[in-house]
Amino acid sequence: MHMISESYLAVAEAAVSLLGHRSVADAWDEPSALAGYAVSGLAGHLAGQVSVVAKALDGPEPATEPVALLDYFLQARWIDAEQDSEVHRGIRGSGEQYAEVGPHALAARTAEVLDRLRRDLPRQRPDRVVQFPWGPPSLRLDDLLTNRMMELVVHLDDLAVSVGMPTPELPAAATDAVVALLATLAARRHGAVPVLRALTRAERAPDTIAAF
Repeated sequence: MHMISESYLAVAEAAVSLLGHRSVADAWDEPSALAGYAVSGLAGHLAGQVSVVAKALDGPEPATEPVALLDYFLQARWIDAEQDSEVHRGIRGSGEQYAEVGPHALAARTAEVLDRLRRDLPRQRPDRVVQFPWGPPSLRLDDLLTNRMMELVVHLDDLAVSVGMPTPELPAAATDAVVALLATLAARRHGAVPVLRALTRAERAPDTIAAF
């Protein structure tokens, strides 16, 4: 198995573990630390980052040329959209739909999907072209896994904070890949100099270098 698959599966395992924790079920109907989400919807959104990979593997290999991962983000409508926009309402609605089964069934179903991915991912080519269930653009499998791993790492922290749990420790290979991706996106959004200053010169650091 190649490194991106290994890293993705490790982060997905941490997500499944957190989803199954009692603290998530206890806070299910409470507001989360992420604006606009209840804990239930955030848990559903986290679970979706595992299920969507399985759905992408089930789909046929698209005939379209895959886009680079950075280009995928630069094309994404949600990055600069308002939180009450149609695209963000759709994202929140998808998480809520996953969560409709309740905390215990959600954790169990996501664990089943993860077991399947542990079997299936090692047999896949890293450069296999895949597509999200909702359609274009297409991506190479490694790029899709990096994309979903970023979502998992970010929202693991959101969910852990929401239910008073420590953020899970993750493999360095996974967090390194996510930090590199976020730093690149931040530099595209704010410029390289503000990002360099935020990382090295606190006295000249901008107020934010948020990637999105």
